[in-house]
Amino acid sequence: MADTGVTAALANVLAHVTYAELPDTVVTHAKRAVLDWLGSALAGSREPQARMAQLVVDHMGVASDATMFGAGRSSAVGAALANGMASHILELDDVHKGSTLHGGAAVIPAALAIAEREHADGHAFLLAVVVGYEAALRAGEAVNPSHYRYFHPTGTAGTFGAAAAAASIMRLSEQRMLDALGSAGTQAAGLWEFNADGAMSKPLHAGKAAMNGVLSADLARAGLTGAHKILEGDRGFFRAMSASFDASRVTAGLGQTWKITENCYKVWSCCAHTHTAVDTAVALRAKQGWNGREAAGRVTAIAIETYASGYGIVKNTRPTTPGEAQFSIAYAVASALLDGKVGLGQFTPDHFVNGRVSDGEIARLLERTTVTVADDLTAKYPGAWASRVRVTLEDGTVLEGTADHPRGNPENPV
Repeated sequence: MADTGVTAALANVLAHVTYAELPDTVVTHAKRAVLDWLGSALAGSREPQARMAQLVVDHMGVASDATMFGAGRSSAVGAALANGMASHILELDDVHKGSTLHGGAAVIPAALAIAEREHADGHAFLLAVVVGYEAALRAGEAVNPSHYRYFHPTGTAGTFGAAAAAASIMRLSEQRMLDALGSAGTQAAGLWEFNADGAMSKPLHAGKAAMNGVLSADLARAGLTGAHKILEGDRGFFRAMSASFDASRVTAGLGQTWKITENCYKVWSCCAHTHTAVDTAVALRAKQGWNGREAAGRVTAIAIETYASGYGIVKNTRPTTPGEAQFSIAYAVASALLDGKVGLGQFTPDHFVNGRVSDGEIARLLERTTVTVADDLTAKYPGAWASRVRVTLEDGTVLEGTADHPRGNPENPV
């Protein structure tokens, strides 16, 4: 008797779709996602966390199946781990609003590693990327937003995407695809507690999602069975990892609409929950005609309002390291007002000395900044990631702006 349920329905579509069936627009989106991911992964591969991962992978054993960016070759699972971590370090990788998930960092390292090992062609690789995004984003949407309180969806739902991508390139049957998803779900992990002390483990979520996806597909091909109702089962992903879920988000439009077309691309190298506030601050700065760091002497107060789900991630107004600063909406807005951008240069160690912000102008603005939750903005989430910024000047003038969708979103494309 054939399996029924949302996991089986997902496996059926993902195992049978072909590259020739993908609309041209979907292929274009896949190429864009790969290009965007490459930039993040190649740059991130030089960062300390990536070097740590590469060193560990080197000690896992000698293999030459796939490329580790900046570090030679390794096994497919090793390359997926190292490249997945590298692509999620600089906070420039893509994101999807509905699932709050960075699809590229989990899916593409797994797809690339298996494509290299299996000598797959470009069409198979792009198909796997589309398939992987489909599994990850649909699973993430089903449990969002309650899942997000404790779990990082890139590490959890992203594991399903990595497994589906790897299984696609390996041309696993529908049954084996279902097994791969089952094994992926039982390995899905990633907790937000790292954010409490600025720990380095956020990129590990993406790396392990990619690695566990590859492992799941390899085990499925070898015959290891996985839970066939891993998403909707009584003790499955949905019930275990969300206070409320909507299983229909997995199957709505499945096989007809492709989630990769909803992908969003990041302009600023910080947490995506800060981006509408950054866009607003940059626009306010431009409207005032400030060319240098004039905001330091003219701004007496900054009030930032955001939505509840993002607030818990970006509320820190006193970051002590570059990593903490990437998750500080106050730091991002201060940088935007002072420099007109929030790029890699705003998060260098030079900005932090002895556990404090050493850039005096940023530090002064942080002292004048408050961050609060606004109910009207929370009501828009996750369809919109809205922020409101009010800047008070020394003469009493109040500048105000708001934005619903960051630059780089489909609603506000670059």
